[in-house]
Amino acid sequence: LAISGFDPVAYFTDQSARQGKRDYEYHYRGATWRFRNEGNLAAFAEDPATYAPQFGGYDPLSAARGVGAPGHPALFRIHEKRLYLFYTAESREAFVADPEGAIARAREGWPAVLRTLVP
Repeated sequence: LAISGFDPVAYFTDQSARQGKRDYEYHYRGATWRFRNEGNLAAFAEDPATYAPQFGGYDPLSAARGVGAPGHPALFRIHEKRLYLFYTAESREAFVADPEGAIARAREGWPAVLRTLVP
């Protein structure tokens, strides 16, 4: 269950972490995604790359160190129309202080994280 069942579109439309419903599910990249309503499901189905969390939902600051720390659904930030989840509030604060630098470092460390994940 992707993002522990939270609706990825709601982060953008409601600016908050909102639990999805079993009635509105979509399967994408081997995971089940839940949504609050049919409109959110349709938006995601049309453009999942926009709404799915970056770095597979892993904390970008941890990814920068080559570590796969899962992001918590309630600890999020939208930057440049992309969703980022964080392991801790401190990590989110560090990201907010330098989002472009954090993203660049996360991109560098992401291949090491991918090697540790079970397919």
